[in-house]
Amino acid sequence: MAVTKDKTSNPADIMKLLLALAVLVLGVVGYYYYASKPDLYRMLGMVGAAIVAAVIFFTTTSGHSLRGFLKNARTEVKKVVWPTRQEAVQTTIAVLIGVMIMAIFLWMLDMFLGWSVRFIITGG
Repeated sequence: MAVTKDKTSNPADIMKLLLALAVLVLGVVGYYYYASKPDLYRMLGMVGAAIVAAVIFFTTTSGHSLRGFLKNARTEVKKVVWPTRQEAVQTTIAVLIGVMIMAIFLWMLDMFLGWSVRFIITGG
C-alpha cells in the first residue's frame, strides 16, 4: 500500500501564492494601462512581472514540489533511448503506407455504401 504525504498549506505559503498572483495581475493591468507606451517597454514589464511571480512561487511548498518534479522529469528524459535517423525514417514510411492503405479502404467503402444507398433509393 502506498503512503502519501499529507501536504498542508501554511499561511505563509498562501500569502506568497496570493502575492505571486497579484504581481502577475498587476503586470497585465500595467500592460494595458500603459497602452500608449512602446510595446517593448510593456512586454519587458510583463516579463519582469512574470519572473518576479515565478521567484515568489518557487519559494513556496508547491514551488519546491514543482522544482523537484521538473528535475526528476529531466533525469527521466536523459534515460530515453532515442531512435536513430534510419529507424525514424523507416517508421515514418511505415506509418505513411498504413495511412494510404486505410485511406484507400475507406474510399472504397464509401463508394460501395454510396452505390448501395443510391441503388436502394432509386429502386434498381
